Amino acid sequence: MTGRTQGAAEATAGEARRTERAAEATVGTTTPRPEPAIGPADLAAGGSPRSAGRAPYARKRQPSGDEARERAMRAAISVIAEKGTAALRMSDIAARAGMSTGHILYHFGKKDRLLLEVLAWSQADLWAGYQEAADQAGTPAEKLDLFIRFYLPRHSGDDRYALWTQVLAQRHDEAGRKILTELLDGWDERLDVILREGGERGDFVAVDLPEFTIRAVAMLSGLAEDVMFGRSRWEHTSAHAFALTALLRELRPAEKR
Repeated sequence: MTGRTQGAAEATAGEARRTERAAEATVGTTTPRPEPAIGPADLAAGGSPRSAGRAPYARKRQPSGDEARERAMRAAISVIAEKGTAALRMSDIAARAGMSTGHILYHFGKKDRLLLEVLAWSQADLWAGYQEAADQAGTPAEKLDLFIRFYLPRHSGDDRYALWTQVLAQRHDEAGRKILTELLDGWDERLDVILREGGERGDFVAVDLPEFTIRAVAMLSGLAEDVMFGRSRWEHTSAHAFALTALLRELRPAEKR
């Protein structure tokens, strides 16, 4: 073999050895799998490269404590008005509210507390609605109109007034009577505010406030009982209009009647 031929052979052998070593280095290796892409929507939803490949799911929204309590209270008002107190079961309220009996017990504690707690909540909710409307009223006469509307039952099956009927029919201890007295006094206090404002503005004549309040509330209570009983006299006549006319007849100065 000549020197030139031997050098070419050695070069060829060296190239073969380099190719063999490269092949050995790649044995057992695999091409890495690319991570799934994650976009802005995934990040906004709290996603990550590891979770991007998973199917998203929606979490069921749980009601807040206030929402759950309101739902329980409204369900209780409805069930009490429908079944009364003797046949009332906590499970009935739970079914109406779409809750477990355990949740109802959490909100009311026990049945003995139920009526007063529901009534107190109902009145607070009613007065909040009245106050919101009264704040928008322009005159004491308009506020008196609203007071009568919120005091009287809307119809013979009014759940709120039926609740009052059920509660007042029960025997209560001293604590229970105190709660009821405060709720009843709440109506008197709101009427007193209207009468004072009307007197200060000159829209109403001066009256004996305690005496007038007693008579006005007694009249409204009697009308409410009539409406709840379904007296035929109110089928074609508005009890609200009757009461408002009667009270303004006494309150308005002669020149404004």
